[in-house]
Amino acid sequence: MKNTVPKKAPGEIIIGKNSVKEAFAAGRNIDSILISSSMRKSSVAGILQKAKELKIPVKEIDTKKLDSLCDGANHQGIIATVAAHRYFSVDDILDVAAQRGEPPFVIVADEIADPHNLGAIIRTAECAGAHGVIIPARRAARLSFAVAKASAGALEHIKVARVTNIPSVLELLKDRGLWIYGADMDGQTYCKADLTGSVALVIGSEGFGLGRLVKEKCDFILSLPQLGKINSLNASVAAGVLMYEVARQRLGLALK
Repeated sequence: MKNTVPKKAPGEIIIGKNSVKEAFAAGRNIDSILISSSMRKSSVAGILQKAKELKIPVKEIDTKKLDSLCDGANHQGIIATVAAHRYFSVDDILDVAAQRGEPPFVIVADEIADPHNLGAIIRTAECAGAHGVIIPARRAARLSFAVAKASAGALEHIKVARVTNIPSVLELLKDRGLWIYGADMDGQTYCKADLTGSVALVIGSEGFGLGRLVKEKCDFILSLPQLGKINSLNASVAAGVLMYEVARQRLGLALK
């Protein structure tokens, strides 16, 4: 292991022990492993052994250089460099539902700008059984290393499509038999909606919610009760509540 590193790591990077482990488990094409020269090798022995088996270069670098590559994010002393993350198509996502023999369950994250919010949404979507996530190509977070870190490895197990026009995609999903549910403050209480069929759940931006054109494409608008003095929830928190309501109804679980 050499104490050298390119001035700039190629492509994207996956940071943190769990995320790197999940990347290996998912068969991700990893270019190299970078570890801090000050960390205990025993804490990542499994990763280093896997890298050796796959003949992936492992390089020790100064912790400050690792900090710089990760833009200050908590890397836990290890990162993997990979090519830019692959985006899938909307058809790829719908194919996952077909392969599982399930009605499609898709999350549409419209103009979510905070990578931590997007990563959290992807993480919850994977845990709640969604078949994929759709994001816009502009005015939104991309699948960066910060998103991968926030997803805690979920990005390796769920398909994300990046599209140029969200309203057009919502029309496409309608044509494929999905009902479009948007999250907004002026909708019906979320737990009263029937979410057992083919569902696309649309989450609006952190500051402005659903855009006008996107909202017009929704078949239903869902809201969460606001019982405190603050009039809105974090986008990823609201998305999590709604996703698990879909999961609850699909599992046929009754509210106690």
